[in-house]
Amino acid sequence: MMSEKHPLEPFLPGNAVILMLGSFPPKKEKWSMDFFYPNFMNDMWRIIGIVFFGDRDHFIVPGMKRFDKDRIAAFCRESGIALYDTATEVIRRKDNASDKYLEIVSPTDIGALLEVLPECRTIVTTGEKATDTICSMFGCEKPKTGSSAGFNTATGISMTFYRMPSSSRAYPLPLDKKAEIYRRMFEETGLV
Repeated sequence: MMSEKHPLEPFLPGNAVILMLGSFPPKKEKWSMDFFYPNFMNDMWRIIGIVFFGDRDHFIVPGMKRFDKDRIAAFCRESGIALYDTATEVIRRKDNASDKYLEIVSPTDIGALLEVLPECRTIVTTGEKATDTICSMFGCEKPKTGSSAGFNTATGISMTFYRMPSSSRAYPLPLDKKAEIYRRMFEETGLV
């Protein structure tokens, strides 16, 4: 099986206080935009719309089945949210984006990302594979979904690590419940 390299550059605004990490993007034919959480069937941008604007459709291009990349990037830049994934190269064991069938060939150097994010003290994972990768990288405990744990980086920076429910519709939790859990995390980190 062929490996795939990550198709996107990390989104790292200099003011970022949170680094949100998924595992790896879906195949390009599933994308509605060239940005993170690009699949229109993924609810990340609906969750963010609910939490920050009280509107699940806030980041959807009116009348179209796609997200507004420019609006999302501007919001993340203004809010101090950095985005990337925990793998830079994977093998898909099945023809989908399920964490269950992703084999990580090259994990992301999260320490290097944090070096260019001097204000970042919070890592948020949005899936099981991303959570497991962070735990193994930093030797930290695995928080329960919706909870956090602390750890120190190799350079001694104290971090808070949140494990959030997946924004994939395959994750068996209604959208409003996911939004509640994300809201609590954003409140605790001071973004809401």
